[in-house]
Formats: sequence, structure tokens, C-alpha cells
Amino acid sequence: MIAESGLAALWLAAMLAGLQLLLGVLALRRKDAAGEQAMAAIGPVAIVQGALVAIAMASLIAVFVGTDLSVKLVAENSHSAKPWIYKFAGAWGNHEGSMLLWVTILGAGGALVAWKERALDRATHVATLAAQGAIALGFYAFLLFASNPFARLNPAAVEGQGLNPLLQDPGLAFHPSTLYAGYVGLSVAFSFAVGALVTGQVGPVFARAMRPWVLGAWVLLTIGITAGSYWAYYELGWGGWWFWDPVENASLMPWLAATALLHSVNVLAARDGLRAWTVMLAVVAFSMSMIGTFLVRSGILTSVHAFAVDPRRGAFILGLLGLYIGGALALFGARIGQVRAGRSFAFVSREGGLVVNNLLLSVILGIVLIGTLYPLVAAGFGVRLSVGPPFFQAAAGPIALALVAVMAVGPALRWRRDQAEAVLIRMLWPLVAAAGTFALLLTLAGRMSILSLLGLSFGIGLIVASVLPVTRRNWRRTPLPIWGMVVAHVGMGVSMVGMACDSAFTAERLVALYPGQATIVGPWRVQLDRIYPNVGPNWSALEARLTATRDGDGATLRPQQRFFTDPPTTTSESAIATRWDGQLYTVLGQQDAATGRWQLRLWWKPFVTLIWLGGVLIALGGALALFGRWFKGWQQRRREALWG
Repeated sequence: MIAESGLAALWLAAMLAGLQLLLGVLALRRKDAAGEQAMAAIGPVAIVQGALVAIAMASLIAVFVGTDLSVKLVAENSHSAKPWIYKFAGAWGNHEGSMLLWVTILGAGGALVAWKERALDRATHVATLAAQGAIALGFYAFLLFASNPFARLNPAAVEGQGLNPLLQDPGLAFHPSTLYAGYVGLSVAFSFAVGALVTGQVGPVFARAMRPWVLGAWVLLTIGITAGSYWAYYELGWGGWWFWDPVENASLMPWLAATALLHSVNVLAARDGLRAWTVMLAVVAFSMSMIGTFLVRSGILTSVHAFAVDPRRGAFILGLLGLYIGGALALFGARIGQVRAGRSFAFVSREGGLVVNNLLLSVILGIVLIGTLYPLVAAGFGVRLSVGPPFFQAAAGPIALALVAVMAVGPALRWRRDQAEAVLIRMLWPLVAAAGTFALLLTLAGRMSILSLLGLSFGIGLIVASVLPVTRRNWRRTPLPIWGMVVAHVGMGVSMVGMACDSAFTAERLVALYPGQATIVGPWRVQLDRIYPNVGPNWSALEARLTATRDGDGATLRPQQRFFTDPPTTTSESAIATRWDGQLYTVLGQQDAATGRWQLRLWWKPFVTLIWLGGVLIALGGALALFGRWFKGWQQRRREALWG
């Protein structure tokens, strides 16, 4: 009955999404009592819709945790012997469940807009909720007619087929849900943009209402991408943190668009500028979310993240993509002439810097989009090719360096108008730091690629430039959004330093050893002590015991080869020793049948942890800005309540 209850809740939520759309249209078209009633009803309908789809998601989690093998999705993606955490997370570790999670977060977002949003005028609020209803309706149709997560098996399966062992990791419970929440936050921004275009209310009020959603989505996307990068690093056993895989790119593209949108909406909210940019970027950011969903869920990609293999489902999502994005672009084209231009500004100004920032982000987004889609388009013409890291690094690397330079200069610029000579004086210390790092590396570090050399120098320069805005302030009186900007920009510099160090200084060894033998990787001496069997809750393994030593420091590492029976799979579980200056990364390979030696892959990765530390700082900066704006609003409402 749990599955039937979940399906019934899903149908009811779909009907309410349709009603939400109809009420929105009626409220905007009618200026009589019927229009007023529709306007009053749309909010409660959105809240109930969100509650119903949450019940549907809870039902799916319940059948997974209970291993109800009469449900087809559970039988195909779970197993009675799996640990409960993977049964729980397995509810969205598949195509149907992940789409239900998508629409559940979408419903929750719509309910929050209906419940809490008070800044918008009533007409724009109603148009925004109607747009949310339209988006949700398409995804409900997709679930109910093409990807029913509650379909039964008759007779029930005797045992489940299990879950991809690579996805049996605590990161699975965290990484997809944060990414999806970020995607859906962008859907709310998209609905705000559509609502503002419908009513013609594109201005600072609209921007201040949309900004928390964009900021929240950006923080969640940052967390999701950072967590996904570290998951791939330690779980896949190849020692890398980003491979420009199409599925990785599918998460990066919305983040790039959201970053540009975040800067643009800040200008509109504070300075009433970049009106058209803001609306367009809201459409583009959600477009990237939809393209990402299409790539991952259409079956045209092969990846540990790409669950679907049925091209009909891909056609359905492609239809939704065309409907929503095509409709929004048509509305943008029809209404943008009615959107009044915002305030003007000089090229040398904070606004001008943000425009250049957005242009560079858009160029990088275009490069990633072309590099991701080109092989798929070529395959449609019978040509098989791949676009890998060399293309992305060569094409996007120099643009990224230019972006970092603009990020460093941006906070030093004044609003409206500035003088280039004065900006150069303010940038003296960052320039000295970047040039000094460059000269030091040329002298001491030997041969480095020019991209790594510039990346490390620009990263140091960005860190120094990022802290300048608070050096002459009273720190206790500095608003949290300013601290948020500083921390986020420092995080970007820290990540860039980590990437450059990993690229320039990583040492790798592929060796075959007998137990008792040792080898050298970087500053570490690594000895293979022994190989022995180990058993887990649903796997068996061969485990190596490695003793690593350097200059009085020591570590014991235990990499594994794990064997799963459901489905039959062998995985490599890396073992990592973390120190302040980097990570020693070890992977156990196969035993040589002729000699009996064991293969080991060893990496010493100086300062690689800075990559993810930077990601954490970027997300923390966004969270500080979000909390600071919320706290300021709460204080203002409290004062109004006390003093009237």
C-alpha cells in the first residue's frame, strides 16, 4: 500500500500543479472577483502540492528502506543485504528516483515561494507561482507517463539486483541532493524572471526578491560540485579530481551561469543596472540545469551518474527543454523592449568590471557547452570522437586566468565611475604578490607549464586582492555580505593555487612489489607489508597494508580491491594519508600471475587539498552573504513590529 499511496500522492500533486497554472492565468487575466479569488487560492494550492510530492518521495524512501521487492525500481536497484544508508540513498540512486527527488525539491521550492515570499508585488508573485506550476506539471507528466517509480512486479522478485558499487558511498546521500537543490533554486529564479517579464516589473524589488534564491542555489551547487569532485577523487581510484566528463560538465555549466547571474542580480538590486542581463542570465542558468538533466537522464551518455538508457525518456526531457526554454526566450524577445534600461555607468567602474566578469564567465560556459555537446552532435552524423581535458584546458584555461584577474580588480573599483590610475595604485600589493610569486617559481621550481605558473601566481594575487576591501574597515561593523564576498573570492584563489600545485608538482609511481619491498614516491618511502582478506557487510576484499614514512613522519594505509556479488563487480578502494602540505594517495592493483608481485599506484599530491578547501570557502562566503541579508531583513521587520 505504501507504493500505491505514493503514486496517488504523485497524481494529486500533478493535478494541483495544473490547477496552480490555471489559477495563475485566471488571476492575471481577470480583474474581477473571480480573479481575486484565484489570486488568493494559488498560494495554498502551491503549498499543498509541495506537501503531496514530499509524501510521494517519503513513500519511495520507505519502500527502499523496507526492501519491498514487489516494486520494480527496488528490485532493480537494491538488495536485502545492503547497509541501510545505501538503501535510503538508493531511493534516488537511479533514474526514476532521481527525477522524483528533482520534482520534490521543485515542489518544496514552490511552496516556500508561496509561503514566505513577501517582497514581490502580488501580480508578479502570482505569475511566478504559475510558472513554477508549469515547470512542475511537465516533470509530473514525465514521471507518471514515462518513468513511474512505483510500478509493481508480479510476481515479486526473490532478491534485488543491487546498486552500482561505485554509488555505495556516503557521498551519494549528500552529493546529488545538494546538486538537485541547486538546480531547483535556479528554477525558482527562472520563474521569478518569467513572472517579472509577464508583469513588466523588472527592477530592484524583483532583484532583491530573487537574490536569496540565486544565492542559495549557487551555494548548494558549489557544495554539490565540490563534494562530487572529492567523491570522484577518492572513490574512482584514478587520482584525479576533474576529468571534464560530460556529466561533470552538466553540473559545472549551471554553476557558471549562476555565478554570472549572482553578480548581475546584485547590481540590479543595489544599483538598478543590468536589467536585461539579469533576466537573460536567469533563463540561461535554468537552461543549463535542464540541459544537464537531459544529458544525465536521456541515456545518450555512459557514466556512473547517467542512469537512463531509454531514448524515449530523453525525447520527453528534450521536449520539456524546448517548451520551457523556447517559451521563456520567446517571452524575453517579446517583452524585453518594454523593460526600461537601468542606470548608466562608466566602463571603468564596479558595474563595468562585473559586466566583463559576466562576459568571461559566458565565454567559458560556451566553451564547456560546445565541448560537451560536440561529440554528441558528431555521433548523430556517424562520426565518433571525444573531447577531453586537453581541449578544455587549452580553450578555457586562458579565459579562466583573465577571469581571475578581473575578480582581483573588481572589489577595488568604485561604483558608477572610477579612474584607471587610482585603480592601479589600489592594486599595487596584489600585483607585487603575483609578480613576486612568478619570479620565485621561475627561480626555484624549475620547469613548470606556463598555465600552472600563471595559475599559481594569479591565485596568490587574487587572495591578496580579495582581503584588501576589509583591511581599512572596522571588522566588527563590516556587513556580513562584504565578508561573504571576501571569503568567496579568497576561496577561488585558494582553489586555483591547489589546482596549479596539483598540476605542477604531483609525483606518480606505478610499481610491482613483493611483500616486504619498498619504493619512493615524492618525499615518501612506501613499503608493502602484506596482503590479506577482509569482509564487509555486502562485499569481500583483498586489502594491502602499506607503511609510509618521511622525515620522522609515518602513516599506515590500507587500499583494497573489493568484490561485490550483486551485481558482480570489482572496485578499487583507495587509501589516502592527508598532511598539511598534501596527500599520499595509494591504490592496490592486480597480482602478476607470472611473478606473484602486486601492482601499486602511488601519488604524492602537494597541496591538492586546497582545491576542496577553496570550494568550501566559496560556499561559506555565499552562506555568509545569504545569512547576512536574511539577518538584516529580520532586524528591520523586528524594528517595524516594535515601533510601527
